[in-house]
Amino acid sequence: MQQWNLFLAFFRVGIFGYGGGPSSIPLVHNEVVKKYKWMSDDDFADVLALGNSLPGPIATKMAGYIGYRVSGLLGMINAVLATIIPTIILMILLLTFLNSFRDQPWVNGMTQAVVPVVGVMLAVMTYDFFKKANTNLGLILTILLGAASLLLIEAAGIHPGLVIAALLIVALVRPMNQNDSAGPSKSKESS
Repeated sequence: MQQWNLFLAFFRVGIFGYGGGPSSIPLVHNEVVKKYKWMSDDDFADVLALGNSLPGPIATKMAGYIGYRVSGLLGMINAVLATIIPTIILMILLLTFLNSFRDQPWVNGMTQAVVPVVGVMLAVMTYDFFKKANTNLGLILTILLGAASLLLIEAAGIHPGLVIAALLIVALVRPMNQNDSAGPSKSKESS
């Protein structure tokens, strides 16, 4: 049953992930965190951050890791295949169909109509990540990190993977303060 659920989850991502990575990420999040509860929001954010820092399509990288985590090597193969099979079939069918009607205005309108939907999906996911970061880091640090990342990525032209890698390195090497090492339960007991 686990393999079937893995296949269905990533098959849905492959079918409905119109537009590639940006539209696939919220779909993966919905399947993995909300529907099947295979991982927490924190774990998903970690997988997303690491996946973005590695080369290749994000949907297949996430499918491979999540499939492996849920059900080992067979789960990894299952999830990756479930992610790419719909894309392969749809590419062949749609490109054959659209190629024969490419001069029609409705074809252009159809492809452009999907863009706002993907934008809304990304905005909802961004808001969820902002709320989570605000809870964990505080409002000021969240805004500062967001603004600095925006400037580095958009104004300076630095690849997002490098920004994520730098933030991960800073998080790994920064010294833990007293409250971090004590944990939430011990810090309450000591006060």
